[in-house]
Amino acid sequence: MKQRFAPTLLAWYDTHKRSLPWRDTRDPYRIWISEIILQQTRVAQGWAYFLRFMERFPDLDSLANASEEEVLRLWQGLGYYSRARNLHAAAKKIQSEHKSLFPTQFEQVRNLPGIGDYTAAAICSFAYDQPTAVVDGNVYRVLSRLFGIHTPIDSTAAKKEFSKLANELISQERPGDHNQAIMDFGATACTPQNPLCVQSPSACPFAQVCQAYQTGSTGLLPVKEKKTAIRHRYFHYLHLHIQEKTVLHKRTEEDIWRHLYEFPLVEAEKALTEEELRAHPQVLAWLAGCQTPRSLGKTTMPKHQLSHQSIHATFYEWELNEIPPAWQSAAEGTPFVILPEDQGDTYPMCRLMELYRSKKQNPRSSS
Repeated sequence: MKQRFAPTLLAWYDTHKRSLPWRDTRDPYRIWISEIILQQTRVAQGWAYFLRFMERFPDLDSLANASEEEVLRLWQGLGYYSRARNLHAAAKKIQSEHKSLFPTQFEQVRNLPGIGDYTAAAICSFAYDQPTAVVDGNVYRVLSRLFGIHTPIDSTAAKKEFSKLANELISQERPGDHNQAIMDFGATACTPQNPLCVQSPSACPFAQVCQAYQTGSTGLLPVKEKKTAIRHRYFHYLHLHIQEKTVLHKRTEEDIWRHLYEFPLVEAEKALTEEELRAHPQVLAWLAGCQTPRSLGKTTMPKHQLSHQSIHATFYEWELNEIPPAWQSAAEGTPFVILPEDQGDTYPMCRLMELYRSKKQNPRSSS
């Protein structure tokens, strides 16, 4: 089966490959951008972002010379913002260390910020025809089912086992197409639920030799042994109205949404009442010297689910007569920004902030 794997896969791919805007190119820059965008992003969503990125940053220098805030603003809505920060850092590194020429050696590509084995293999095979196999979730699923591998894919042993097998199987003549093909096959045919062999066995080119299909274990593979505990976090945002101005805070900690902007935030171990929020030491420090803020209502958002975190957020709208003394001296370089309320769109924000702002613009959806 190993000998026939690549020819069979490539024959399927030549007939069924998806038409995507980053395909049919050898430009490592475009390939790199597409791969970073597609990490943990559906193709349908990533397509529009890729086109916008190419329009604004058509080459490496235009990306390297942009500000981080502009890159984050264009990335807004994709999530996993460390990808955008690493993208920007890698562009600067290529500009300074490789004279703006994308590196051609696997290890050089692998050493760029935000690039792991999978992305380096994808770039080097698609752009330079280097026979290095990609190993991602799609590849784990296809190979575990086809060869009946029950090693948990979230184990160290699995990474070595699947990488070795994938590199044994890769086509030496068409390595780039081979990697594209196995990802397409996993994404459209050997899907997590209701794969092609279940829908129409004759349509799957591997059904007759697939160990999972032959043993009725398709739904049991791949095996995953670890379950990551979900962390629950309770966010209380202060949407302040201060004489047609408001306050934003830049997240600078090593945490989610780093370098994105949001309203002043109080995080607690549980949901707080408005009275508890007003008495919170952080709020008292922020608003010291001000009159008691007037409440304009609150908006409790639906649970915002990240990969391993559940964010329970409530936005409190308060009106103040003046900018609090703690923020009157806010200047460039501090995490707080005082700005006209209608200028919030100029700052990169997380998806949760976007959803709240959308609710405020559409009052019928507010809770």
